[in-house]
Amino acid sequence: MTSDPTDAIATRVKIERETRNWSLSELAERSGVSKAMISKIERGEASPTATVLGRLSGAFGLQLSTLLALAEQAGLRISRADSQPVWRDPETGYTRRVLSPLNGSVLELVEVSLPAGASVAYPSSAFTFQHQQIWVTSGKLIFEEGDVTHTLNAGDCLQLGPPVQCKFVNATDAACTYVLGLVKR
Repeated sequence: MTSDPTDAIATRVKIERETRNWSLSELAERSGVSKAMISKIERGEASPTATVLGRLSGAFGLQLSTLLALAEQAGLRISRADSQPVWRDPETGYTRRVLSPLNGSVLELVEVSLPAGASVAYPSSAFTFQHQQIWVTSGKLIFEEGDVTHTLNAGDCLQLGPPVQCKFVNATDAACTYVLGLVKR
Protein backbone atom coordinates (compact mmCIF):
# COMPACT_ATOMS: atom_id res chain seq x y z
CA MET A 1 0.00 0.00 0.00
CA THR A 2 1.42 3.38 -1.02
CA SER A 3 1.33 6.22 1.49
CA ASP A 4 -0.01 9.64 0.52
CA PRO A 5 2.95 12.04 0.03
CA THR A 6 0.80 15.19 0.30
CA ASP A 7 2.05 16.16 3.77
CA ALA A 8 5.70 15.53 2.87
CA ILE A 9 5.36 17.60 -0.32
CA ALA A 10 3.61 20.37 1.62
CA THR A 11 6.44 20.51 4.13
CA ARG A 12 9.13 20.41 1.42
CA VAL A 13 7.56 23.22 -0.64
CA LYS A 14 7.32 25.42 2.45
CA ILE A 15 10.94 24.63 3.45
CA GLU A 16 12.22 25.44 -0.05
CA ARG A 17 10.27 28.72 -0.14
CA GLU A 18 11.32 29.81 3.36
CA THR A 19 14.95 28.79 2.79
CA ARG A 20 15.03 31.33 -0.02
CA ASN A 21 13.22 33.94 2.10
CA TRP A 22 10.49 34.15 -0.52
CA SER A 23 6.97 35.26 0.24
CA LEU A 24 4.02 33.34 -1.21
CA SER A 25 3.66 36.17 -3.74
CA GLU A 26 7.27 35.88 -4.84
CA LEU A 27 7.01 32.10 -5.36
CA ALA A 28 3.74 32.62 -7.23
CA GLU A 29 5.39 35.15 -9.53
CA ARG A 30 8.45 32.94 -10.14
CA SER A 31 6.47 29.74 -10.70
CA GLY A 32 3.28 30.87 -12.40
CA VAL A 33 1.27 29.03 -9.71
CA SER A 34 -1.33 31.09 -7.88
CA LYS A 35 -0.62 32.28 -4.37
CA ALA A 36 -3.85 30.63 -3.18
CA MET A 37 -2.81 27.26 -4.63
CA ILE A 38 0.67 27.46 -3.08
CA SER A 39 -0.90 28.29 0.28
CA LYS A 40 -3.27 25.29 -0.01
CA ILE A 41 -0.35 23.00 -0.95
CA GLU A 42 1.76 24.20 1.99
CA ARG A 43 -1.14 23.63 4.40
CA GLY A 44 -1.70 20.13 2.97
CA GLU A 45 -5.19 21.06 1.78
CA ALA A 46 -4.44 20.35 -1.88
CA SER A 47 -2.38 17.69 -3.60
CA PRO A 48 -0.46 19.37 -6.42
CA THR A 49 -0.61 18.09 -9.98
CA ALA A 50 2.54 17.09 -11.83
CA THR A 51 2.35 20.35 -13.79
CA VAL A 52 2.14 22.44 -10.62
CA LEU A 53 4.99 20.51 -9.00
CA GLY A 54 7.02 20.99 -12.18
CA ARG A 55 6.46 24.74 -12.04
CA LEU A 56 7.35 24.93 -8.33
CA SER A 57 10.48 22.81 -8.69
CA GLY A 58 11.56 24.94 -11.67
CA ALA A 59 11.14 28.11 -9.62
CA PHE A 60 13.34 26.56 -6.91
CA GLY A 61 15.95 25.59 -9.49
CA LEU A 62 15.44 21.90 -8.69
CA GLN A 63 14.58 18.94 -10.87
CA LEU A 64 11.13 17.55 -10.07
CA SER A 65 12.75 14.24 -9.03
CA THR A 66 14.99 16.10 -6.58
CA LEU A 67 12.05 17.96 -5.02
CA LEU A 68 10.16 14.67 -4.60
CA ALA A 69 13.20 12.86 -3.19
CA LEU A 70 13.68 15.65 -0.63
CA ALA A 71 10.00 15.37 0.30
CA GLU A 72 10.33 11.59 0.76
CA GLN A 73 13.31 12.05 3.07
CA ALA A 74 11.58 14.69 5.22
CA GLY A 75 10.96 12.23 8.05
CA LEU A 76 14.62 11.33 8.48
CA ARG A 77 15.74 13.08 11.65
CA ILE A 78 18.70 11.01 12.77
CA SER A 79 21.94 10.29 10.98
CA ARG A 80 23.79 7.29 12.41
CA ALA A 81 27.59 7.54 12.35
CA ASP A 82 27.99 4.24 10.49
CA SER A 83 25.75 5.37 7.62
CA GLN A 84 26.95 8.97 7.16
CA PRO A 85 28.27 9.57 3.65
CA VAL A 86 32.04 10.12 3.51
CA TRP A 87 33.89 11.44 0.48
CA ARG A 88 37.68 11.38 0.15
CA ASP A 89 39.55 13.66 -2.24
CA PRO A 90 41.99 11.39 -4.10
CA GLU A 91 44.41 14.28 -4.63
CA THR A 92 44.76 15.68 -1.09
CA GLY A 93 43.34 12.95 1.16
CA TYR A 94 40.81 15.48 2.47
CA THR A 95 37.74 13.70 3.84
CA ARG A 96 34.26 15.16 4.12
CA ARG A 97 31.58 13.47 6.27
CA VAL A 98 27.98 14.67 6.13
CA LEU A 99 26.87 14.59 9.78
CA SER A 100 23.31 15.87 9.28
CA PRO A 101 20.33 13.73 8.34
CA LEU A 102 19.86 13.76 4.57
CA ASN A 103 16.43 15.38 4.65
CA GLY A 104 17.07 18.70 2.91
CA SER A 105 17.05 20.68 6.15
CA VAL A 106 18.04 24.34 6.08
CA LEU A 107 21.06 23.50 8.31
CA GLU A 108 23.77 21.05 7.27
CA LEU A 109 26.72 19.97 9.41
CA VAL A 110 29.81 18.58 7.70
CA GLU A 111 32.98 17.26 9.37
CA VAL A 112 36.20 17.71 7.43
CA SER A 113 39.60 16.17 8.08
CA LEU A 114 42.41 18.01 6.33
CA PRO A 115 45.66 16.00 6.30
CA ALA A 116 49.01 17.48 7.36
CA GLY A 117 50.43 19.80 4.70
CA ALA A 118 47.24 19.78 2.58
CA SER A 119 45.30 22.73 1.22
CA VAL A 120 42.00 23.04 -0.63
CA ALA A 121 40.84 26.15 -2.51
CA TYR A 122 37.29 27.08 -3.51
CA PRO A 123 36.00 29.83 -5.82
CA SER A 124 33.62 32.45 -4.43
CA SER A 125 30.75 30.75 -6.31
CA ALA A 126 31.01 27.83 -3.86
CA PHE A 127 29.79 30.16 -1.09
CA THR A 128 27.08 32.08 -2.98
CA PHE A 129 24.06 30.09 -1.81
CA GLN A 130 24.97 29.45 1.82
CA HIS A 131 26.12 31.02 5.06
CA GLN A 132 28.95 29.13 6.74
CA GLN A 133 30.72 28.84 10.05
CA ILE A 134 33.92 26.88 10.65
CA TRP A 135 34.52 25.28 14.06
CA VAL A 136 37.94 23.70 14.49
CA THR A 137 37.71 20.61 16.70
CA SER A 138 41.37 19.53 16.53
CA GLY A 139 44.60 20.84 15.08
CA LYS A 140 45.27 24.23 13.51
CA LEU A 141 43.65 25.63 10.36
CA ILE A 142 44.74 28.59 8.29
CA PHE A 143 41.72 29.90 6.45
CA GLU A 144 42.32 32.40 3.65
CA GLU A 145 39.13 34.38 3.01
CA GLY A 146 39.93 36.57 0.01
CA ASP A 147 42.72 38.91 1.18
CA VAL A 148 42.20 38.10 4.88
CA THR A 149 43.97 35.21 6.63
CA HIS A 150 42.53 33.67 9.80
CA THR A 151 44.50 31.29 12.01
CA LEU A 152 42.08 29.01 13.85
CA ASN A 153 43.01 26.66 16.70
CA ALA A 154 40.96 23.89 18.31
CA GLY A 155 37.77 25.38 19.74
CA ASP A 156 37.83 28.50 17.53
CA CYS A 157 34.76 29.24 15.41
CA LEU A 158 34.67 31.64 12.44
CA GLN A 159 31.61 32.97 10.65
CA LEU A 160 32.38 33.57 6.98
CA GLY A 161 31.72 36.96 5.42
CA PRO A 162 30.40 37.68 1.92
CA PRO A 163 31.29 35.11 -0.77
CA VAL A 164 34.95 35.39 -1.85
CA GLN A 165 37.59 32.93 -3.01
CA CYS A 166 38.71 30.87 0.01
CA LYS A 167 41.43 28.40 0.87
CA PHE A 168 41.67 25.90 3.73
CA VAL A 169 45.31 25.23 4.67
CA ASN A 170 46.85 22.81 7.15
CA ALA A 171 50.51 23.87 7.42
CA THR A 172 51.21 21.55 10.38
CA ASP A 173 52.47 17.96 10.55
CA ALA A 174 49.20 16.65 12.07
CA ALA A 175 45.67 16.36 10.68
CA CYS A 176 43.22 19.17 11.31
CA THR A 177 39.54 18.43 11.86
CA TYR A 178 36.78 21.02 11.64
CA VAL A 179 33.02 21.16 11.39
CA LEU A 180 31.26 23.33 8.82
CA GLY A 181 27.83 24.66 9.69
CA LEU A 182 26.05 25.47 6.43
CA VAL A 183 22.76 27.32 6.12
CA LYS A 184 21.14 27.97 2.75
CA ARG A 185 20.82 31.65 1.81
